[in-house]
Amino acid sequence: MEQQVRPPAWVPGINSRIGRDVYHYTGQDIVIHESIDSYGAVMWPAALALCSFLDNNRKKVNLQEKVVLELGAGTGLVTIVASLLGASVTATDLPDVLGNLRANVMRNTRERCRYTPQVEALSWGHDLETTYPTSVYRYDYVLAADVVYHHDFLDELLVTMKHFCKPGTTVIWANKVRFETDLTFTENFKNAFHTSLLAEDGEMKIFMATCRE
Repeated sequence: MEQQVRPPAWVPGINSRIGRDVYHYTGQDIVIHESIDSYGAVMWPAALALCSFLDNNRKKVNLQEKVVLELGAGTGLVTIVASLLGASVTATDLPDVLGNLRANVMRNTRERCRYTPQVEALSWGHDLETTYPTSVYRYDYVLAADVVYHHDFLDELLVTMKHFCKPGTTVIWANKVRFETDLTFTENFKNAFHTSLLAEDGEMKIFMATCRE
């Protein structure tokens, strides 16, 4: 008998149609529209991994009543799942993807969540203390999925993570290793924070981090 190849544990059931995918998390169907206009408007595998981890580890990472920030929210799936799990979430990304992001988030959370998620523009490393002063903006969790790939803003991303990760904040970062720069960023990430590996499946890794201060 031919042996069946099982997909990784983080792969969800997906019902694909032209222009959209339907994912299933937290007992809900989540309809996501993608766009080929931007990397940020396409679904990436670490978002699926992080959503599955959050859905299946609700005691280990309890998001109920927590204030959450997502960096590089893209299509909004992680924000949607965190909202369905009871968090008050702010999804952030560059201005050019906010339209699709906001539409996906609102479509899938309206009348389903206690807290209405917010969608805001955020450029990594740019005027952070002016636009998001730490005296005002404090988060229990900072979530990020597949924000490390072949781009020129990895230093700014790390600066942004450090800006938002204050005492009492936990960063959860999911990433699929593709390039040498991913490994370099991972080492810098470990040097910047107290880190632990929450989950690993081949090149897919989910890290948890807290500040060193």
